[in-house]
Amino acid sequence: MRVLIVDDSSVMRKIVARGLRQAGFEIDDIVEAGNGQEGLDVLNSGVAVDLILSDWNMPIMDGLTFVKSVRSGPHAIQSIPIVMVTTEGGESKVEAADSAGANGHIKKPFTSEMLQEVLTKFMK
Repeated sequence: MRVLIVDDSSVMRKIVARGLRQAGFEIDDIVEAGNGQEGLDVLNSGVAVDLILSDWNMPIMDGLTFVKSVRSGPHAIQSIPIVMVTTEGGESKVEAADSAGANGHIKKPFTSEMLQEVLTKFMK
């Protein structure tokens, strides 16, 4: 499984990657991006990913704009599951992410069990 982690914090990207492995996911490759625009650049370069984990609050392009851009892009990109990994857990924020095309959300701080619970439904 190849995962794209989009977060402006390199430390958080490493924490998310470690959490995935601790949750038992077999990760062949982790691709990182520091903001939504970098995430789009990765996807548009033809790198195939099985899952996207994206922060919400980032410079240049935030997570919500990133999700909307992915969902309006080529069909191959539109079908990739996107999970928001963020401190933004209010009901209106979750609804906005869902409306934009996110498939789920994980609230920071999180445990590997929380990652596993949310992501298992996408990794069948």
